[in-house]
Amino acid sequence: MGATFELYEDREGKYRWRLVHDNGNIIADSGEGYATRQKARQGIESVRANAPDAPLESLED
Repeated sequence: MGATFELYEDREGKYRWRLVHDNGNIIADSGEGYATRQKARQGIESVRANAPDAPLESLED
């Protein structure tokens, strides 16, 4: 099993990305629209580079 990044243009003409699991569930998304496709790709590359083995931090009281 794995996941795929999808890069798309939203209704407002902004570019967004989402990470979709093989089962169709959205695992993560850009949370914001980017002005250009290149900036959205840079967002994807940032996630790939900065969080490949990110630890889990519990924020419980």
